[in-house]
Amino acid sequence: MESKKIISLDSEIETTKETEGDSPPEHFPLSCENPKIIEWEELQQDLARLCSLSSALEKANQRKDSLSQRLKSVIEVRQKYLKQSNELDDMRRNLEARKLAMGEMVMQMKETREDVKCKKEQLSNALRLLLVAAKNVCAANQQMQESNRSFIEKMGHGNAKSLQKMLRMRQQHMVIQVNSLYPVKSLDENASKEKLDMLCGDPAQSSLPDTSRTLPLTILGQQLTALPIKKTSVFSGKKEIQRSAIVLGYVAHAVSLIASYLDVPLRYPLHLGGSRSHIQDYAPSIETTSSDSAVIQIVDEIAKPTEFPLFLEGQDSTRAAYAIFLLNKDLEQLLNFFGAESLGPRHILANLKELLRIVHSPEFLDK
Repeated sequence: MESKKIISLDSEIETTKETEGDSPPEHFPLSCENPKIIEWEELQQDLARLCSLSSALEKANQRKDSLSQRLKSVIEVRQKYLKQSNELDDMRRNLEARKLAMGEMVMQMKETREDVKCKKEQLSNALRLLLVAAKNVCAANQQMQESNRSFIEKMGHGNAKSLQKMLRMRQQHMVIQVNSLYPVKSLDENASKEKLDMLCGDPAQSSLPDTSRTLPLTILGQQLTALPIKKTSVFSGKKEIQRSAIVLGYVAHAVSLIASYLDVPLRYPLHLGGSRSHIQDYAPSIETTSSDSAVIQIVDEIAKPTEFPLFLEGQDSTRAAYAIFLLNKDLEQLLNFFGAESLGPRHILANLKELLRIVHSPEFLDK
């Protein structure tokens, strides 16, 4: 194939400019002394290379765009990952803080358990000591009972009965003295006649007359007009409050003396103070069972009692009413000691008079 020669692009541009009559630009030479001649095949090869390069460039641009989009997505994923990583770090720190707090709590629980263990050991030692003391008390009580039985056997039954009768006579005489100190009688009863009857040596003649229970009773001439249940509505003045406190003080002293003479321990001990007397209540705080009754008995003996006033002035009316109830319970205990029943919770003077009548009766010496 025959080679074709073409004139360079500069010569064509120069020829076109000359025909049009325009002055060519400065960078286009007007005449080319040595024009460059390019073979057609080379031109086709260059054009093909240029086309391939342009297509490659386009593909490279497309690839660049796809890579940029992928890079953006990767960056977004990376940012999300970093955010999640920061959140995980915060959660780890919080978890570590909670672990430290739990560790401190575990240490505190261990210390508390050790303290509880030490206290349990102390309580167990105290209970052992109490049980030992209870056993010693029971052994001493049994020994005393055996000693009493042996003493009674030695002295003989008849001698024991005579001693018991002498004791009863002494007790009766002492209670008569209490009745002379605190005579309980009705308002219309003759005081002098009662004193003469009380000082008489014959127990049958010295027994108190059984007056009607409906008549109001007095002790040392003082009448218990009303019980201090309501401070404002029952009492009309301060004198009745003081009179009630005086009467209750008399009754408390008489009950305390009679119980000591008869050797009967009162369930509710009395703290004597005249018109400012108190009564004590050893109320149990826990329920007892058959297994730990001895231990609870010792604990109750060690526990402090609660005092309730037998007067209303400056005190709560409920506490004063409860104190009168406990005083009547002591009277009921003494009556039950002789197999008698109480006349009621509101009949304090009547219960005291009934108790004195029982002790003054001849049947008291045969009991």
